[in-house]
Amino acid sequence: MLPVYLDHSATTPVAPEVLEAMLPFFDRAFGNPSAIYAIGQEAREAIERAREQVAHLVNADADDVYFTSGGTESDNWAIKGVARAWRDRKNHLITTPIEHHAVLEACSALREQGWEITFVPVDSTGMVDPDEVRRAITPRTGLITIMHANNEVGTIEPIAEIGAIAREHGIPFHTDAVQTVGKIPVDVQALGVDMLSISAHKLYGPKGVGALVVRRGTPLRPLLDGGGQERGRRGGTYNVPGIVGLGAAAERAMRCGVEEMERVRALRDRLVEGILQAVPDAVLTGHPVNRLPNNAHLAFAGVEGESLVLSLDAVGIYCSAGAACSSGDTEPSHVLVAMGIDPHLIEGSVRFTLGKDNTPEQIEYTIQQVVRAVNKLRSLRVSG
Repeated sequence: MLPVYLDHSATTPVAPEVLEAMLPFFDRAFGNPSAIYAIGQEAREAIERAREQVAHLVNADADDVYFTSGGTESDNWAIKGVARAWRDRKNHLITTPIEHHAVLEACSALREQGWEITFVPVDSTGMVDPDEVRRAITPRTGLITIMHANNEVGTIEPIAEIGAIAREHGIPFHTDAVQTVGKIPVDVQALGVDMLSISAHKLYGPKGVGALVVRRGTPLRPLLDGGGQERGRRGGTYNVPGIVGLGAAAERAMRCGVEEMERVRALRDRLVEGILQAVPDAVLTGHPVNRLPNNAHLAFAGVEGESLVLSLDAVGIYCSAGAACSSGDTEPSHVLVAMGIDPHLIEGSVRFTLGKDNTPEQIEYTIQQVVRAVNKLRSLRVSG
């Protein structure tokens, strides 16, 4: 049974079929895809095949898919690239206070360049009201960027409604879909987005590769200059094995993602039910219905989240006390603060995110160990 990995929103293991697809491009077909000889052209063909696979997964045109080093680069490119395209014509951006740090820090960089940033609020479940977005629009608004689903609490935002508002006003709209692609259906046409960020390692692909889907006609300048790769919009030698891995992961998600996530959703529901029934003063944070099928973000009164994570680690259960990319940050979760969660519950928050290899036996074991650890930690705090 051990270990029990429940941190799939942080990263996922590379699926066997993904690794198999990547291996030839480390040795036999190692050529630079910009070369005109055979092993270079084999690599080029593999890249274009991966582009088609990613496009198919999100219902985009293959020509609109640009490969990057991951979600952080994709987010930065979308935000800074649009700002560069507008120059002095627009200088106002709309976002939310619960975005991933890749978005928040990119927005901070724009503020230093004179951009005004409006943070539309979220409710206690982490949900954005589209009307708040509409009210925030000004004649100077050059970009709206709102995540598809939150990486901590799993709340899925009303992106299609916001997309309709953005289209009505002619404003470019970007969504960070790193947490949703491969977990729920994602359709760039139905969502009405102009740019969408993807990261391979969140859907059983390799780390260090991602994509930005860019609708044709979107004002976007390059973030990286170089040798003219990606049709002159993203310089740098192609990470061929990584790109092939992203394509294979996208193909895998098309093949089994929906059925797999329904099974994971049932396991998630059992985990939440079992813990809430057995642990007093525990609450599920995030939207109760409109949330990622694998996300269970729970808060425990009278417990420090990091202590609970370490206690579970000692018995072979891996989860997180917050977003993994913020590991080591002593500040309270900016997401939970923005949601207005009680500070005592924020202190005791833990994220469990399930994946393809979790089993009912693992979930029952986790419930048992969470109950035991919480009771022990609470008794130590009282006695201390």
